[in-house]
Amino acid sequence: MKSILIVEDDITYGMILKTWLGKKGFQVSSASSIARAQKHIEAETVDLILSDLRLPDRDGIDLLKWLGEHSLHIPLIIMTGYADIQSAVQAMKLGACDYIAKPVNPDELLKKMDEALKSSSVASEQTMRSESNGNPCWKGAENASSDYLEGESDAARQLYNYVNLVSPTNMSVLINGASGTGKEYVAQRIHKLSRRTKQPFIAIDCGAIPKELAASEFFGHVKGSFTGALTDKTGAFVAANGGTIFLDEIGNLSYEVQIQLLRALQERKIRPVGSNKEIQVDVRLVSATNENLEKAIGEGRFREDLFHRLNEFTLRIPTLAECREDILPLAYFFLKLTCAKAHKSFRGFDRLAEAALLEYPWPGNIRELKNVIGRAVLICQEQWISVSDLNLEISLPKEEETQWTEEEKEKALLLQTLEKTGDNRSKAARLLNVSRTTLYEKLRKYHIID
Repeated sequence: MKSILIVEDDITYGMILKTWLGKKGFQVSSASSIARAQKHIEAETVDLILSDLRLPDRDGIDLLKWLGEHSLHIPLIIMTGYADIQSAVQAMKLGACDYIAKPVNPDELLKKMDEALKSSSVASEQTMRSESNGNPCWKGAENASSDYLEGESDAARQLYNYVNLVSPTNMSVLINGASGTGKEYVAQRIHKLSRRTKQPFIAIDCGAIPKELAASEFFGHVKGSFTGALTDKTGAFVAANGGTIFLDEIGNLSYEVQIQLLRALQERKIRPVGSNKEIQVDVRLVSATNENLEKAIGEGRFREDLFHRLNEFTLRIPTLAECREDILPLAYFFLKLTCAKAHKSFRGFDRLAEAALLEYPWPGNIRELKNVIGRAVLICQEQWISVSDLNLEISLPKEEETQWTEEEKEKALLLQTLEKTGDNRSKAARLLNVSRTTLYEKLRKYHIID
């Protein structure tokens, strides 16, 4: 039985949470302040800590620091009704496995607790002490059930509010989003939150299916129905019966296949290629595209009746550039996962690297961010990941970039940020994530000001 410590000054809320977790099979203790939590941790075995961010004597960040100072590798999840970017990033820097906003969603909390406990149990105590730098979740995260973090920006919150709204229904969902924004994750989330969650989820990349094989992929075929059909094949609709089919880049389907797909959705029946037998199917369709299907309709490349069948509910996934407050939490999240896989550890990104992450336009969105972090983890030889490790082109001349020193890059970033803010130094300091004092020191260092 895992031992959970709840650090919460709202006695009523803490008691509710304690009772509920107790019913889920956990051994639960509670403390109403950081001081009491520290005494409990020193006296008892604790497998996981759930700590409020704001507490009477200090806050959850101070508890994280204390754990690190005492080499206590206990996974900690921050609970906060003040889920802002600064607190989330700082908590993850200092070793928080995750954070969750109040009011706590029970299923989400259990998922995060399970991931944290699994991560903690994978790595040995000795390995953790020698390599983790007080960050218990940066090791052993190989078993984490998700490699995605849902953002806390207004745009991300709105998206997942809509996901929560449509998931329990049987409505067909069309997901619009640029490449790399996480369309398949959203589709999987819809399936997981639906009444079909225990049934299959089948994903098909429509752009990767040859035109002549599309009908076979969707509906299956019987042996001998065409050259190369050496055995019977079960199609996606039968494989997903009772569950969800996700069709990615649906705009790539040929017009002929669109007709067959429309018939299957309307009649809820499919006929394998070469067969005279119809099979009754019950599937929910979630589709995704990065192109304008209405424009494709106007050009005669996509059927309007199929579009309306797919588009009972539309979700638009924002680009990463539209959710800049999510960049650093995502960066630290991917850093945690990549460190676990590469068996490496870092203290985090230095301030200039954080500024570069925020400045970069991210045309490849979340996928590009994940890849950039992965590369940086492999090449970085220091405790902090720097701008050069990220290798981002932030308005630096391509032909000169590789020849610039770190000081030259830093000066260029300072000048660029000042230009962007109209020489508003307070705003520049905020964008660079440094104090005004530090900013002025840098400006004097590079003779930008006297």
